[in-house]
Amino acid sequence: MDLFDWLNTPAFELLGKPVPYSDLVGNICALATVVLALRRSILSWPVQIVGSILLFSASVSAGLGGNASRQVVIVAAAIWGWTQWRKSRAEEGEIVVRWATWTERLVLIALLVVGTAAFGTVLALGGWSWNPYPDAYIFVGSLVAMYAQGRAVVEFWFVWLAVDLVGIPLAIAGGLVFSGAVYLIFLVMVIVGFVDWSRRSTQTIAAPHRPATEVTRDDED
Repeated sequence: MDLFDWLNTPAFELLGKPVPYSDLVGNICALATVVLALRRSILSWPVQIVGSILLFSASVSAGLGGNASRQVVIVAAAIWGWTQWRKSRAEEGEIVVRWATWTERLVLIALLVVGTAAFGTVLALGGWSWNPYPDAYIFVGSLVAMYAQGRAVVEFWFVWLAVDLVGIPLAIAGGLVFSGAVYLIFLVMVIVGFVDWSRRSTQTIAAPHRPATEVTRDDED
């Protein structure tokens, strides 16, 4: 048995559905990513990369080419976010979280709307998803959230919250019960993360360049 076969061997069953090791460990890494992001730890990025590689394996095994492609793009986005946080630490010595400006917020909303409409249309025309627009939103929303996270703005939690609200019913309807359960855990963690980041950010929309007075030093590599 090679590594790919072992990774996709069922670890257990949940509500009559097999849960392969790749899906199990990949989602555990995804949960760890949120915990580390809440702590503003730069380790959130490499953990996300490992989790996405495992979820890529699970998606390929399940014949979900669209979701597998999503993991590839997420790995690329995580590498970008990792470089942004490393650059911030090199320049500032810390990761400073802040509220986005109204311009940044409008950019995030535009990316979500236009990206979901465009990618959903591609999925629909190609017949690559049984529910193309929610599926497209999860893909686009994940990338937009990671972009906002790389910018260290509090609003990235809002994007993840919307992704979770769409992802829970979509995953369950698609037979991915374990992923649906993980999305539900994400939902709680995202709310906790938003409260924490918003408390730590004292930068206002009216003064986007005023430095935050409360920052947290990340001592992890």
